[in-house]
Amino acid sequence: MDISDRLSFFASLYKVDENPDLNMWFLYLTIFGLSILVYKLGFAQKLPILKSVLIYLFLGLGCTILTFLGIFLPVTEGLVVAALILIIYKVRLYQSKKQNVPPIE
Repeated sequence: MDISDRLSFFASLYKVDENPDLNMWFLYLTIFGLSILVYKLGFAQKLPILKSVLIYLFLGLGCTILTFLGIFLPVTEGLVVAALILIIYKVRLYQSKKQNVPPIE
């Protein structure tokens, strides 16, 4: 069994089995960027700058673990789905506020 058959979509897209030194960084940056997007769309609040730096530091450390899991598991794909759902939610929330219709809860 070839190892490239077991890679997740983004890991095979970045070809982490051929050039792991560089392409693991691409996978890490993709996971980190999507994690920031999901955090900002779904969970972020106005925080002081030091607390925000601490949040992003721990987010970066957590993404290191997620990157190793993301080689064979669909971590990045799950973050893409979560980001799409949150983007759709934010667009619909914006549209309902624009029309002065109370949002459904």
